[in-house]
Amino acid sequence: MALEGLKNKILSSVGLLKGKRKVDEDTVKELSRALRRALLEADFNVRSTKEITERIERSLLEEEPRPGLKLETHAMNLIYSELVRILGPPRDVRPHNETILMVGLYGQGKTTTTAKLADWWRRRHGVKVAVIEADVHRPGAYAQLCQLLEGTNVDVYGEPEASDAVQIVKNGLREVGHADIVIIDTAGRDSLDEELREELVNIAEIAKATERFLVIDAQVGQAAGPVAQTFHDLVGVTGTIVTKLDGTARGGGALSAVATTGAPLIFVGEGEQVKDLEKFESDRFISRLLGMGDIKGLIDLAPGDMDEAEAMRLTQRLMSGRFTLTDMYAQMQMMSKIGTVDKLMSHLPDTMFGGMGSMSRGQKKQMQENLTRFQTIMDSMTQQEKDEPLLLKQSRIRRIARGSGCTEKDVKDLLAQWNRSRKMMKGIKGDRKMRRQMQSMMDVDGLDLGL
Repeated sequence: MALEGLKNKILSSVGLLKGKRKVDEDTVKELSRALRRALLEADFNVRSTKEITERIERSLLEEEPRPGLKLETHAMNLIYSELVRILGPPRDVRPHNETILMVGLYGQGKTTTTAKLADWWRRRHGVKVAVIEADVHRPGAYAQLCQLLEGTNVDVYGEPEASDAVQIVKNGLREVGHADIVIIDTAGRDSLDEELREELVNIAEIAKATERFLVIDAQVGQAAGPVAQTFHDLVGVTGTIVTKLDGTARGGGALSAVATTGAPLIFVGEGEQVKDLEKFESDRFISRLLGMGDIKGLIDLAPGDMDEAEAMRLTQRLMSGRFTLTDMYAQMQMMSKIGTVDKLMSHLPDTMFGGMGSMSRGQKKQMQENLTRFQTIMDSMTQQEKDEPLLLKQSRIRRIARGSGCTEKDVKDLLAQWNRSRKMMKGIKGDRKMRRQMQSMMDVDGLDLGL
């Protein structure tokens, strides 16, 4: 999860209220200072940080929490609301009749993001997407785009031997301009020199783009604000995409700085694969950041070929407390389709499933490694053994270890993990509050779950 360090420091600052029944000014001041340090260390805009902490401090001192609500929960709700307000509301872009111009400085991940955006629209909306590669200054840009979009049915137009970007865009629009979505990737520079300015303005005039997206690396921090403003003055930026948000502690600077320029955040990139692009919605993003979870976002991660009937069947079994190795295998396959363990867990509330959502990065990495090994082990079991794990005594464990190329300890680790998961599922069955929470988040209230 991006900005994980910020999350831990916010939780630590809110922890100052733990066990308290009434707020006092000294504790609120201390919380405000800790929160201010956390936001500044994540490189949030200084002015935004001051505004957020002052509003939270004032609300804590003046507002009474709802009856029965813990003070720390009240504080988290205030922090959530303020961060969502600062980052602004989501902005939708139509999934058809769009021409999108991609702009940005050199090395910001613009070509990769162009491919991600094209594939996102193809997967999410099933529309015809085409891309025009107009970067004539970077060798290999066209080949890179073709490689990234190989097998996606996205049309890629380019003239790798040509040097006139404006003419390439003209030719490309004639060739692939009939697509529902046309995305034009342009060249970047270390700075906006006069040649690049002129080229961009000419391309913008020809393309008559309905959207102009600025791509900017999260690592630039608060400098994102002036960069966004410069491009906005040049071509009228209508939205911003922040890339590499998972690999920097300065992401808060890019997010808050861009949000203050009037060029709203449309997407964020977290990861190197083409599918690693997320539509930015401040409420859902901040909910995950603060450990509150985002189950709807988790559902959005599911690929189009996910078997929904099988997913629902597995959900019903989990919530009813029935859990075999066959179920565990199906669960692991679905997790692999959705994405990495880190991405999946970032969408779960920290307190859910015994605190799995708050696992450390090292624990998530270990769990990711276990997924492949455990599936290999289960491939060496009979169907009866997967359906009835209690049959697995020493002789069978020895045979399975030899067949899978793993150690007997690995097999026993798998069985121990299954047993822990089974007990957890039984706990959910007996916990009405948890069942209601899962039903609400999964939107399965109307189903007969056998509970």
